[in-house]
Amino acid sequence: MDSIEIVGGNRLVGTVPISGAKNAALPILAAALLADGEHVFRNVPNLRDVHTMTRLLERLGAQAEYTDGQVRVNLSRAIEPTAPYDLVKQMRASVLVLGPLVARCGRAVVSLPGGCAIGARPIDQHLKGLSAMGADVELHHGYVEVTVPGGRLRGSDIALDFPTHTGTENLMCAAVLAKGRTTLTNCAREPEIEELARVLNKMGGRIEGAGTSVISIEGVDSLHPIDHAIIPDRIEAGTFMVAAAATAGDLLLEGIGFEPLEAVIAKLREAGATVEREGDGIRVVGSRPIRPTDVITQPHPGFPTDMQAQFMMLMCLAKGTSRITETVFENRFMHVSELNRMGAKIQVNGRTATVKGVDRLEGAEVMATDLRASASLVVAGLVAEGTTYVRRVYHLDRGYEHIEEKLIPLGANIERVSGNA
Repeated sequence: MDSIEIVGGNRLVGTVPISGAKNAALPILAAALLADGEHVFRNVPNLRDVHTMTRLLERLGAQAEYTDGQVRVNLSRAIEPTAPYDLVKQMRASVLVLGPLVARCGRAVVSLPGGCAIGARPIDQHLKGLSAMGADVELHHGYVEVTVPGGRLRGSDIALDFPTHTGTENLMCAAVLAKGRTTLTNCAREPEIEELARVLNKMGGRIEGAGTSVISIEGVDSLHPIDHAIIPDRIEAGTFMVAAAATAGDLLLEGIGFEPLEAVIAKLREAGATVEREGDGIRVVGSRPIRPTDVITQPHPGFPTDMQAQFMMLMCLAKGTSRITETVFENRFMHVSELNRMGAKIQVNGRTATVKGVDRLEGAEVMATDLRASASLVVAGLVAEGTTYVRRVYHLDRGYEHIEEKLIPLGANIERVSGNA
């Protein structure tokens, strides 16, 4: 099992290209199931989760191939609408095939994804929406079986109980081929939702309101394949922004705009970093002292839960006390014990972590517990005195494309160590 070895203390300086967004690529790849022919998706990050999704598409009957940042998905044969446990268990986002399969085939059998390390993420809102559109839903032996009498969903008004990200995406994909109009209210508003709507409209769909709390979908009879480039990853960009601030560095992030990162930028500026537009990217310059800053995670456009661990790490070095409140997931403080091993002073009470800034962190052996926790530990290693070893970095590989290869040209002393070393 690979690990990351980091000798801390170097400023990060230079230019870093931002990869395509994992959380946009996965629902878009699933949406390819809606149209026969060959789709071409570009700027797709080379990540474990992307490869898991291509394997799942192949299991369903599609041809899917990843080559040099490009995925070709060809649907020229019959689709078998069953997503088995052995693939769904590897990646919770596999449930994103549910909506497209029901819309295309009139039925689907998908393994229930269950929870994950950061908390339970049920799919009850997905199933509630499909039921409102005329589907019969049954649960058997860990699988959800969805059948549409007559074969085609019908439009409906659906009020989500909370703004579920994958639920909004699944129901958009289901409604795009339904008969009549569907209105979704209390929708997720993330940029990846807007990106999926752009893709579905490019395929011939009729979707309005994505990026707001109300999305309207007028169903169409068929869709066609497309060629599309995936938007840049705002969470990868945010992680490098925090790394620049933490190391008192100077980084230019290429190809990412302010809009998807406004909440993160506001907090980084509160903490003392300089964040400015530059060309088609963002320049971040860190400074000392780092100012304590409170954060409450919220659905977009609030501060993203996927940046909570990284920002907490930055606050470990602040001159004063900060409070980080996690409102989205109930178990997303597992990185706290690992940061404390490195000399941080963090106490957790319920969903709030109190962070007392320290003068320095110390290198240590630490263990990644989830994707974003692993990123926070890598950034901690960049600023710590001595050597840090981050174990179980397969979590990191789910969401960051060769992060060590991007950090080395910026001045980081970082190396991936193979499991056999």
